[in-house]
Amino acid sequence: MAFFRQSIEGPVAHLAMNRPEKANGMSPDFWDELPAAVEELARNAAIRVLVISGEGKHFTGGMDLTSFNAIAGLFEQEPARAAFAMRELILKLQNTFNALERARFPVIAAIHGACIGAGVDMASACDIRLASRDAVFSIEEINIGMAADVGTLQRMSKLVAPGIVKELAYTGRRFSAPEAQAWGFVNSLHDGHDATLAAAMDLAGEIAARSPLAIAGIKKAVDYARDHTVADSLEQIATWNAAMLRPADLMGALQAKMSKKQAVFEDLLGGG
Repeated sequence: MAFFRQSIEGPVAHLAMNRPEKANGMSPDFWDELPAAVEELARNAAIRVLVISGEGKHFTGGMDLTSFNAIAGLFEQEPARAAFAMRELILKLQNTFNALERARFPVIAAIHGACIGAGVDMASACDIRLASRDAVFSIEEINIGMAADVGTLQRMSKLVAPGIVKELAYTGRRFSAPEAQAWGFVNSLHDGHDATLAAAMDLAGEIAARSPLAIAGIKKAVDYARDHTVADSLEQIATWNAAMLRPADLMGALQAKMSKKQAVFEDLLGGG
């Protein structure tokens, strides 16, 4: 991969944005590599958690200017066809972050330094966000005269009070990691890049020790509940557990708890 550096430690995969000289600006390679990498990892039954981080001083400065070249060229074309192509491009960019939400495993973002523009879109699509105390965020798109369109407005407003999201999106102002934590956007704060990444890897290891089938069910249920009524969501989890709850995991967990040992759970089947 050109944009990411991938490593795997047991059941935990780590994708590090590796373009530090450009503040990990999201070049065209990024938009193709991220969904492809997530889908490849999902086919590896041994992978149970994914951590995403950034190398260098910042998590990411957002979309790189080179990614705007294709957009700029569209404005010179016939308006209706340009609008159609623009919509298709936006949907493609959205799909990059949709891949994180679709993944069967939890995705943890380890954020340090700047997390700007599309970086907030990506963080919003992750399951859990950890940040360094000095991290700064911005829904930057308003500063270039556009509404954010690859997930922040849709996902962050389900994580943070809509009035706060509107203020941040209307103004584009920088907001701090302590603010993000107070609003519930960030789970915990840590001292610098190394400590944030270490905390993310520790958390990933703790999650990976649980039943991967139960973890997949939890992710599905929480995301489903976000987008549906309570009644529909209760129906969904009842159907899920009726189909997926199996005695091996259940009894193994109970026996391990009684004997004060760590339960061991089988991987899911590959090819998912």
